[in-house]
Amino acid sequence: MSGAGGSERSEQRPERPEQRQRVVPPIPALGQGGVLQELMLGVGQPPDPGISEEQRQAREEWEALEEIQSGLGGSSGAAPPPISFSEALQHFQSAELSSSRGKVRAPGRRGILAALLRCLCGPPRLRPQLRGEQELALAMAQCALDDSERVHMRILQTIYRQLTRSRLGCPRYGAHWEELGFQGADPGTDLRGTGMLGLMQILFFVLDSRTLPLAREIFQLSQHETQNFPFCIMSVNITRIVIQALQEERLSRECNRRQQVIGVLNDLYAAAFLRLSRLWEQQHGTVANAAFFLKELELSTKKKPRQLLKSLEAYLSRSLQPPSPPSSSQIQFTSICDPGVELEGDS
Repeated sequence: MSGAGGSERSEQRPERPEQRQRVVPPIPALGQGGVLQELMLGVGQPPDPGISEEQRQAREEWEALEEIQSGLGGSSGAAPPPISFSEALQHFQSAELSSSRGKVRAPGRRGILAALLRCLCGPPRLRPQLRGEQELALAMAQCALDDSERVHMRILQTIYRQLTRSRLGCPRYGAHWEELGFQGADPGTDLRGTGMLGLMQILFFVLDSRTLPLAREIFQLSQHETQNFPFCIMSVNITRIVIQALQEERLSRECNRRQQVIGVLNDLYAAAFLRLSRLWEQQHGTVANAAFFLKELELSTKKKPRQLLKSLEAYLSRSLQPPSPPSSSQIQFTSICDPGVELEGDS
């Protein structure tokens, strides 16, 4: 009996902890609905000691993916809020841009004859009170896109949303930037020579209520089956032309008249884009002859900036004017019931 009792006690011996270990599904199954839902529900919570190392790693990868989707690398997983042009400009006005300001090229010294010719028939110099704003614009053109700068990322996200009319954010890198007209998956590589001023001018273009319809119209033209062109690359080239016109003091007269610099730059940018789009449509432009259009645009921007600005003013005044219903004297009947139309045999 003692042997039988001993055998019963041996059968009732408690299981070891390793015998109660929970069986986990293999790692390829982590992408399936059930386990993926479990990982989503567990995001942001302390690690569960009951899950395996594979599941914990998969959860961390999922959280990292959400951070990438936010476009900022933050921990919230939510898309960054849009930014207004004035808020972005205030950031650069208060930001430390000493390294960018040091790269700004100062106007070269002129000889006596050149200075005399300038006084007689050349453009006027920019007024001293506007020099600070000019330096700010040129410093922004030397400021590179910074992934760690939240304002820079918000500018990118706002441009994406306004052009695509999407309510959702987008990853910092990806093929979706090529759809907007950048050369590759990283917009920052296309901003050489224009820096953040290149993005700031696109931001102005797509946020100003006067120019937003024009921006979307040109963006739609850039998606044309045969007349397509890279929208953002073309925009950066226009910003480069505007910067050159500012550096060569070809905009001083207009800046002095309006007592501002960045406002003139933005309007001239929009006017030049309008001019390019009209030439592109009328002359059936393609990417193959884009250099010809940009060269013509550079000449007209530098030699006749005021004329370009007037064409923009005329376009905006027409587009913003509500259509008026025709008066009774302007109504012309063209149907056979028109008493002014002779029917055959009535003459």
